[in-house]
Amino acid sequence: MAQSDKFTVVIDAGHGGKDPGARGSKINEKEINLKVALKLGNMIEQNHPEVKVIYTRSTDKFIELDERANIANRNKADLFISIHTNSVKRGSSVRGTETYALGLARTDENLEVAMRENSAILLEDDYKAKYEGFDPNSSESYIIFEFMQNKHLEQSIQFASEVQDCFTAAKRADRGVRQAGFLVLRKTSMPSVLIELGFISNPSEEQFMRSAEGQTKLASAISEAFDRYKSAFDRKKSGLPVSSTAAAVKGSDNKTRETVSEKTSEEVKPEKGKIVFKVQILTSDKKLSSGSKYFKGYKNVECFKEKGLYKYTYGESTSFKEIMRIRRQILKDFKDAFVVAFKDGQRVDY
Repeated sequence: MAQSDKFTVVIDAGHGGKDPGARGSKINEKEINLKVALKLGNMIEQNHPEVKVIYTRSTDKFIELDERANIANRNKADLFISIHTNSVKRGSSVRGTETYALGLARTDENLEVAMRENSAILLEDDYKAKYEGFDPNSSESYIIFEFMQNKHLEQSIQFASEVQDCFTAAKRADRGVRQAGFLVLRKTSMPSVLIELGFISNPSEEQFMRSAEGQTKLASAISEAFDRYKSAFDRKKSGLPVSSTAAAVKGSDNKTRETVSEKTSEEVKPEKGKIVFKVQILTSDKKLSSGSKYFKGYKNVECFKEKGLYKYTYGESTSFKEIMRIRRQILKDFKDAFVVAFKDGQRVDY
């Protein structure tokens, strides 16, 4: 967290110089990233004169991945935003935006994105020594991200969720908030996200992202997300209350706990095909009664069975940001609680 009163945001335009990033038919990723990054920085400066904006690059220049994080750390940044453009080898119809926080990739698709972005280190001198033998093309190397502790994960996901909400409002296809092992985020000491603006492998998305209008629209969505994040940051810093749907619930020890009222009318019956997030709190080899002491007084605990084990969840929401808030509030009672996802009643990766 920045030590001065001036909020500092570092905007990182992915790739650059000898590293073109993903190649489109008419433009390369590095150009899109830079143009959107500069537009975003300009918007933030205009809307927030009190905010200090720093770029990892403002020209077509190659910057090593570790140095991008070092720039943010040296400047004691409060937020790190890395901007990228997605691509797939096959399937020119794939489209949409997605925003990543640091973590272990839960799907092959997320891992492939991380591998592609991390391959930039192959252009660096002596990368094997610098990155402790990390091989961006070996899935085994990514196991390190399973054990990494990221104390800024919740703030990172909060901002990532705001970004995706604003992209959706701007009529961009929403591919959600995700986690994967990105080296550019690994050493940052502040909330950090990596944004994939769209798929350069999709001709219509490439055309949109290479147009000035499209770049402005994308930058505006991220700028709006920054406005929301900064507003919440300021309220928290000033000690003002942040809006919450919290309700008091009595635990088995008769102490009042702050927990979230789990379901709204919209969340009880999610649309078919919609992802629903829940917080897994316990696993047991036998079915527990609804009043079990292991639930510590929490009500409306649900159960699903997987690989012969009974797994218990608390709360649900179609919003990843909301479910992370629920998880945060129950961590004092279930320190190993984590988020799981369901689609049409079936457990899925996210």
